[in-house]
Amino acid sequence: MKRWKRTAALTLVAAAATAGAVGGGVVYFGMYDVTATSPHTTPVHHLLDVALTRAVKMRSAEIMPPELDTAERIQNGSRLYRAHCAQCHGGPGVAPQPYALGLNPAPAALVATARTRTAAEIFWVTRQGIKMTGMPAWQYRLTDDEIWDVVAFLRVLPGLSADDYRRGDDAQPAEKPQANAQTAAHVGDARAGRDALQQYLCVTCHAIPGVPGAWNYVGPALDQMGDRPYIAGVLPNTPANMERWLRNPPAVKPGTAMPDLGVSEQDARDISAFLRTLNEGP
Repeated sequence: MKRWKRTAALTLVAAAATAGAVGGGVVYFGMYDVTATSPHTTPVHHLLDVALTRAVKMRSAEIMPPELDTAERIQNGSRLYRAHCAQCHGGPGVAPQPYALGLNPAPAALVATARTRTAAEIFWVTRQGIKMTGMPAWQYRLTDDEIWDVVAFLRVLPGLSADDYRRGDDAQPAEKPQANAQTAAHVGDARAGRDALQQYLCVTCHAIPGVPGAWNYVGPALDQMGDRPYIAGVLPNTPANMERWLRNPPAVKPGTAMPDLGVSEQDARDISAFLRTLNEGP
């Protein structure tokens, strides 16, 4: 019996190693089709769906929704949905924008999502975003209260006809929010700052040690940023000045190619805290 178990275990290990080698070869030699015109295979779709469902369920389990049935909350959620969500997800009788039609995987029809996911799950997905789907983390662009407003609207969305939905098109668009405005700024968190660098697209221009995907050199590399005497050649490198630079670069250095990305006060503190840790070469 013991010999049989050892043989079975060795067989499983060998099979796993073979599968890993084959999969690695497919990736390394460019055999996997990454084009947006070709969907993932059915097994990959199922695997990703299970991973998404289980991850969302586990991470949203302790979230307690606020009161979501107030007219004011639903109305504001409707405005926010039209301003930020309908472009990719559409609505009853309204198609997504052309660019969203080419996304792969396709953006979910949120009428169905509102029927199958809990309010806590929708809030978590909206706030955190989902890797490799085009779904951003809205925590950097909307306050938590505004995200709950969107959740409140999504709860009534399945009951709206196309005419009901269109009648809301005359609503005034919501003002551009200041992300996390309802939360008082606290001491900078370097780990949160590293994550924020992804969300504000810093990785598309800068090589940043410790940040996956940040190997671009459109702008200067940020290694040893903590030891540099000046920011952009004009400001002494202090935490307060770094936050000032991150929140409004053109105001600090007119003509700079660094755009104003709408970085919130807290995110600026967090990013500044992370950049201060970059005092050694990569």
